[in-house]
Amino acid sequence: MAENNAPIRVGLLGAGTVGSQTARLLVEQKDELAQRIGRPVELSGVACLDPEEVDFPWIEKSLLTSDTMSVVKNADIVVELIGGTGVARTFVLEAMKNGASVVTANKALLAKYGPELYKTAEDNNVDIYFEAAVGGAIPIVRPLRESLVGDQVKDMLGIVNGTTNYILDEMTTKGLDFDVALKDAQAKGYAEADPTGDIEGYDAANKAAIMATLGFHTNVGIDDVTVEGITRITADDIAAATAEGRVIKLLAVVDKTDDGVSARVYPALIKQEHPLASVRGSFNAVFLRAEYADDLMFYGRGAGGAPTASAVVGDIVTVARHIAAGCTGPAIRMYNDYPIAPLSASKAAFAVRFLIHDNPGVLAKISAVFAKNGVSINGVNQDLKPTLKDPGYDGEIQQLRLVTHMTDETTLRNTVAEVCELDCVTGEPSILRVLD
Repeated sequence: MAENNAPIRVGLLGAGTVGSQTARLLVEQKDELAQRIGRPVELSGVACLDPEEVDFPWIEKSLLTSDTMSVVKNADIVVELIGGTGVARTFVLEAMKNGASVVTANKALLAKYGPELYKTAEDNNVDIYFEAAVGGAIPIVRPLRESLVGDQVKDMLGIVNGTTNYILDEMTTKGLDFDVALKDAQAKGYAEADPTGDIEGYDAANKAAIMATLGFHTNVGIDDVTVEGITRITADDIAAATAEGRVIKLLAVVDKTDDGVSARVYPALIKQEHPLASVRGSFNAVFLRAEYADDLMFYGRGAGGAPTASAVVGDIVTVARHIAAGCTGPAIRMYNDYPIAPLSASKAAFAVRFLIHDNPGVLAKISAVFAKNGVSINGVNQDLKPTLKDPGYDGEIQQLRLVTHMTDETTLRNTVAEVCELDCVTGEPSILRVLD
């Protein structure tokens, strides 16, 4: 039988920051990639909204087109880097039904339509790979999908959004207020002009859904993830954390208990000795515990054109090797049907900050509400700087910070809501989990 040396065609959807760097790696490393794969790979088309605006020396002008479907239908591997969940889903499904394998970095697409896409790939005997969808250049998807399939994942704790980690790191190291740190992140290109998806935790939530699905072999969609962002974190929260030997990080947390699978995103206080506490700037890291492998940590660049493109091209090489060998990789099968754990199943210690009228007896009133609800207080700190005035109140507004013992989240939030109904409490409270 004659050896097949025909080039494996790669159709690229999107020529932005990641797409352009992906094209660059494919073109500039084509000879070495051919040696690794056993067959040459070539760009067969690059789809973008405005081909005239794309000007990279490594992308031939003749490959550029606004006809995305023509690129999809004339490729062996379709690389989807356009984002969103609408047209991206259409193109990815069409590619697989047309016999092409798919590589994508689209976490929102996978968090919403993952099961449909995984089954379509299996039904059409093609691959779908997406290492860059979680943690940029960090290899976390492949270990979950392949390296740890002989083990049992217990839980994962991760910093999976570089924008929020950069903002919190700047607040911690430079004492900046949130708004100042956000503007700095935008000026340096770490945050978008509209940073909502990052600072409100939605980007991390998409990744948490993917991690939970792969880790526990069950369907966890974006609607199953509870989300809190970092917009309420203040310089005073940071200062209090520092005084206690802790740092605040926005975490994606997934675990499985007798109550079901939980996938959550929230800011939390962690000890400075914790491996994730040293993750600085825009870097990402995922801390994973498995039954037999025990503790594992994956760390690296969580964003950026070149690092993310490295993960994309790694997937392209993997898929191209499968094509050259006439096979596909392992299918993604969700053979478990675990329930989503209720909020009441989540237990932790909490640090709660209230804005209060600085009058005698206020602490006693608040403590009484906590006691009535069975929430035990572990520590109190009222020695924080006064904040703004409260209309209709002549005295100063003080910040009161309480740290609880372990309690379930539903009880804690109900207790906080009841405290906020007291006349001596004003403004919005801040609630942070305390993780050890």
